[in-house]
Amino acid sequence: MTIDPSRYAELFRTESREQLSAINRNLLLLEQGGDDQEALGAVFRAVHTFKGMCATMGYHAVAEFAHECESLLDRVRRGEQSQTPDLMDALFAAADALEGALDGVSESSGTTPAMTAALQRLHDVAGGSATGEFRALHLSGGALVEVAEADPLEGPGVIVRVRQAADSVLPGVRAYMAVTKARTLGEVAATSPAEALLREATTPQAFALRLITTATAEEIDRVIRTAGDVAQVEVDASGHTRRQTHATIEMVAEGEEAARVAASRPTRHVRIDLARLDALMNLIGELVITRGRLLQLSAGIGDAALDDALQEASRLIADLQSEIVTSRMVPVWQVFDRFPRLVRDAARQLGKDVTFVIEGKEIELDRSLLDEIGEPLVHLLRNAMDHGIEAPDVRAAAGKPRAGRLVLSAARDRSAIVIRVSDDGRGVDRAKVLARAKASGLVDAAVQALSDDLLLRCIAQPGFSTAEQVSGMSGRGVGVDAVHTKVRALGGLVEMQSTAGQGTTMSIRLPVTLAIVRALLARSGDERYALPLTHVRETLEYGAGTVQQVRGRDVLVLRDEVLPLLDLRQVVRQSGAPEAEREIVVIERGTHRSGLVVDELLGQQDIVVKQFDAPRDGLALFSGATILADGAPALIVDVGSLFQGN
Repeated sequence: MTIDPSRYAELFRTESREQLSAINRNLLLLEQGGDDQEALGAVFRAVHTFKGMCATMGYHAVAEFAHECESLLDRVRRGEQSQTPDLMDALFAAADALEGALDGVSESSGTTPAMTAALQRLHDVAGGSATGEFRALHLSGGALVEVAEADPLEGPGVIVRVRQAADSVLPGVRAYMAVTKARTLGEVAATSPAEALLREATTPQAFALRLITTATAEEIDRVIRTAGDVAQVEVDASGHTRRQTHATIEMVAEGEEAARVAASRPTRHVRIDLARLDALMNLIGELVITRGRLLQLSAGIGDAALDDALQEASRLIADLQSEIVTSRMVPVWQVFDRFPRLVRDAARQLGKDVTFVIEGKEIELDRSLLDEIGEPLVHLLRNAMDHGIEAPDVRAAAGKPRAGRLVLSAARDRSAIVIRVSDDGRGVDRAKVLARAKASGLVDAAVQALSDDLLLRCIAQPGFSTAEQVSGMSGRGVGVDAVHTKVRALGGLVEMQSTAGQGTTMSIRLPVTLAIVRALLARSGDERYALPLTHVRETLEYGAGTVQQVRGRDVLVLRDEVLPLLDLRQVVRQSGAPEAEREIVVIERGTHRSGLVVDELLGQQDIVVKQFDAPRDGLALFSGATILADGAPALIVDVGSLFQGN
């Protein structure tokens, strides 16, 4: 069967990135854990799988490069190559080269500059002490070509290539038996890999031997198969035994075998283009709007049978909505797993020791949100590494462990997801930020101290930075500003807590999904607004017993707690006198609460969030818009923005 690579290119890239993620993850474990045979084995298997996939697709240059990595890893497994920092750096560089080659790879692709450089590092680490299993390649005409060196398969005789069955129970024993069977036909001049290695194999093998014999190809095939668990025997009397051809045939065979094994298993999962899930979400959103419209129309008819049918339809639509939302949910580890490598590289660049911990990797988030949150987290992690965690000597002088602790965590909080980046570093220098903020006119000259909220508001200003000089990692004043802008665009909010000498925690609070949310509808004047229930604590009537004045400002007294009070009419700059009977919505953002006065509460409703471009110089108070049951639009209040002025 001929494979059309173009049909499977995207699937190949998706699965290849999963293997590369496993390679990076286990290389980090190997670097941290020293002689970690389990991690080493996991890296070897991931590289081996990646190699087979590339060969199956016809991407031979990348496959050969992966084969070189596999050969070096195999030497480490056998104890022939010591695990050193240089080795780890070379393997990380190889992983980067493989990842960089993915996007533009094709059957005609040659070796990239990154692959060439990484290959040189691999050979430098090998130190020229290869035993024949690790080959020297160089770049010629855009492809990897072998440097002439001794090949045990070169010489008189025929080449017999054997591939064991994927379910072979004792592959080492069966391989040894196959070689023994071959000796009944003549002289086995050489094997590749070496016979001793074949005997120790614990996984199904693809190997070759040079047999000096007068037997026919059919007889060789029949005798070798009597060893058992043999899937394929290929007899080549042409004398073309170059390893490049051998490796390619071997890897294609492995890929085809993997495909056959996979095809024999029942399919429980399918890959769906994200665009189709987006389309389904849009359709269910329109269906939710239509449901609201039908329920509103039926309320004026008074037909019991119609009401029952609509209630059943409403229940089914709700179940369908839940299933579609659930199908879009993916665990955050799919983004989090890329960060250990980032932290490792940043720590080496900065000369710092860092213990990186990830918590809550199983927490699920909407796919569209997950794709967008990666960049803000990169900024926060790099800021924590550069500004937060001190150099080892500085930490030791302060009585801290030399290695800083950096934690990336995810947790559910009611109907929201909270992602936190915490460090145990020096904390934010509030005096320095205050001085810079005063000089920039961000705060009044009379301000003596910065609260956490005001501190965040200052450092989130575009271009704000306290770095004395620009480095490759910070100093341009774009980190927290970029985080704040992106998170606000996603309907979330950023919080900050910092203690001098103890560290800083940056929190990102996000809705589980952006498309459909439960909201409380409120009227102010002739306009209706939607308040996401994620931020609604409770509601109460406006009355003399609950509203008082402190220093000339209205406040809400709620169970002995005094909360600031906002008037939605004033917030949205509506003219006209307020109505006599009004209501209060207690809104919250993290640990902060406030009262919001509205003219009337209209009830709860599932709303479909529609993003829009706010007019220039307009109020930054809204995170989107929605269509209500009667077809009229309503703006969705960004509750986080209401706290900016308090």
